[in-house]
Amino acid sequence: MGTRYFLALFLILLVLGFKVQGVAMAQEDEADSPGLLTRMQESLFSYWDTAKAAAQDLYQKTYLPTMDEKIRDMYNKSTAAVTTYAGIFTDQLFSLLKGDQ
Repeated sequence: MGTRYFLALFLILLVLGFKVQGVAMAQEDEADSPGLLTRMQESLFSYWDTAKAAAQDLYQKTYLPTMDEKIRDMYNKSTAAVTTYAGIFTDQLFSLLKGDQ
């Protein structure tokens, strides 16, 4: 009967040893592997870089100097108009808030 107790004790210690070793290995794996947020962030940055590279490639393929000049001219005119109307709106707002003093 002494060998049965010895065998049972040996098996229990063996199982506990493997359990402790498994927990330690799981903690090491968690420390080495990046978290879910980090993996998602890396994935999104990868998609963004791919989309940006595709857009730049498409822009370079369809680049027309005359269109670029027209777009720049239209941008300059529209920003001048927005600046003017924003100034008028600001003046009207101040006069409304200030009242007749």
